[in-house]
Amino acid sequence: MSASASPTPATEERYILAEGPFWDAPRERLLWVDIEAGFVLSGRLHEDGRIEDVSTVAFPGRVGAVASSEDGDWIVAVDGELLRRSRLGAVTHGPRLVPADSGRRLNDGKPDPSGRYLVGTLSMVGDTGSEELFVVDGDGVRTLDDDVTLSNGLAWACDGRTLYSIDTGAGVVYRRPWDPATSEAGPREELLRITDGGFPDGMTIDAEDHLWVAIWGAGQVRRYTPAGTLDRVVEVPASFVSSVAFAGEDLGTLVITTSLRDLDERGRAEQPDAGRLFTLRPGVRGAPQPLWSGRLPRLGTRHPNVLPPR
Repeated sequence: MSASASPTPATEERYILAEGPFWDAPRERLLWVDIEAGFVLSGRLHEDGRIEDVSTVAFPGRVGAVASSEDGDWIVAVDGELLRRSRLGAVTHGPRLVPADSGRRLNDGKPDPSGRYLVGTLSMVGDTGSEELFVVDGDGVRTLDDDVTLSNGLAWACDGRTLYSIDTGAGVVYRRPWDPATSEAGPREELLRITDGGFPDGMTIDAEDHLWVAIWGAGQVRRYTPAGTLDRVVEVPASFVSSVAFAGEDLGTLVITTSLRDLDERGRAEQPDAGRLFTLRPGVRGAPQPLWSGRLPRLGTRHPNVLPPR
């Protein structure tokens, strides 16, 4: 295991709970969310690692994740439903996956190698052990998992044939076979478990098939080999590290999101950069991030996971 160079603060703004960085390659912009504020933000990545905040779009609820299509439309997880925002700004309802007023919401989500959207849930009133991970495309919605404490980070191997997923409450990174053509999944197995402090949160994968995992509460990003062996640790000057993504034209910049939500007044003073985005050139490139297909099931689709909009 080796240590890595220190990341540097990349934004002027401090966010309540920055999450879900997504490199929108066709438009050369970074998307991310501030969950508690209900914002989707976009920024320009500069050569020196700074991220210039270009736009902030507000949504009516907590925003768990965002992704872009080839055309520039967004899929946005807002509370318990998926919304589409067109590149011109029009917002339309997609499927509701979590009942309103249930104390649960959608959390982390990403497109798979074929552009389907995977998104999971969490409980805001304590771990349930029955949170879900959904697969969403134009044909409907199906449940991949229904037994996790808090569904979080997602990544696919470079060949698209292995899906990695995180259960934050259990501290586990899972892997399973994945068919990118059909989205059929094989048996889920534990790849690694965090037992030395902190919880795995968001993650991404690099071009060498190594996972980069944000460790919430430990102020770290950790790189793991495909076998689950710890390879490198990046120390971040913010305790609550939420997610990571590779960005830039060469996919050579690691973007790290952090939160200040759970810090008290003293903690915020001691960690003046908490809540900012950070960047780092780790010496390895990321794997290209798939874009969203742009396909959602019609609201009239009869499926147990598609609830009427509210």
